[in-house]
Amino acid sequence: MKTNVVAVINQKGGTGKTTTTINLGSALSKLGKKVLLLDLDPQSNLSYSLAVSTAKATMADVFQGEKTINDILVEKDGLWIAPGSNDLVDIEISLVTQPNREEFLKNILSQVKGFDFVLIDCPPSLSVLTLNALTAAQEVLIPLQMEVLTLQGLDQIMTTVKRVQKAFNPKLKIKGIVVVMFDMRRKLSQEVLEYLQGSVEEKIFRSQIRMNVKLAEAPSFGKSVLDYDATSNGAKDYRALAEEYLALVP
Repeated sequence: MKTNVVAVINQKGGTGKTTTTINLGSALSKLGKKVLLLDLDPQSNLSYSLAVSTAKATMADVFQGEKTINDILVEKDGLWIAPGSNDLVDIEISLVTQPNREEFLKNILSQVKGFDFVLIDCPPSLSVLTLNALTAAQEVLIPLQMEVLTLQGLDQIMTTVKRVQKAFNPKLKIKGIVVVMFDMRRKLSQEVLEYLQGSVEEKIFRSQIRMNVKLAEAPSFGKSVLDYDATSNGAKDYRALAEEYLALVP
C-alpha cells in the first residue's frame, strides 16, 4: 500500500493549517481511508484540539530516539495521531547542528506502515522542522486565507518548496491551495481569490472552507468538526475537499 505523505504548511499562524489537517484527515477517514495525523508544531495545537495533549510520549521522544513513532500513536475517532509537545522547540535547536538534519523525519516515517495518508501539521514558520516535513513528504497542501498579505507569504512558501525540490526532495509536488475562512460577503475575499486564480499555476481547490462557528467550537470538545457537528457547513466543506482530493490521487 502506498502511503501519501502530505505536508500542510503556512508560515503564518492562525491561517487554518491545523484546522485543515484535522478536518481533512477526519473526512478522509470517514471515506474509508486510514489516516495518521502528525503534530510537528511545538505549539501542539493539533494535539490539544483532539484532546491528546497529555500523551505520555510525543514526537519529541521519537526525534530523540527514545521511542519509535509506532510507540506513541494514539487512536481517536477513527484517526491515528502522533502527538506533539513544546519539547519540539529543543529538538529544533538540536537539529541545527546535526548532519543530514533534514532527513530525520523521513527516516522516522519509514517505520510507519499501513496508512493511506500521513498529514503533517507543520510549524507556522519555515524552520528546520518544516524542512524535515518537506523532505519526508510527496505532497504539499497550502491553506490560504483570502487576504492581501497572504499573497506575499505564498511567494515565500513557493520559493521554499522549490529549494527543497532542488536540494533534498525532487519528487515533492504542490498538491494545491485550499481557500480557508472564506467569507463570500466580503468583496476583498472575492477579489483576492480572483487575483490568485489568474496569477498562480498551482491548483486551487474548488472546495472552499467557509467561515463557520462550528469549526472554531470543535477543538473545545476535542473533536473534528465532522464528529462535533456533521451537519455544519464546516463539516460539509471538508467532506467536499476530501472527495475532491481523493479524485486527484492516482
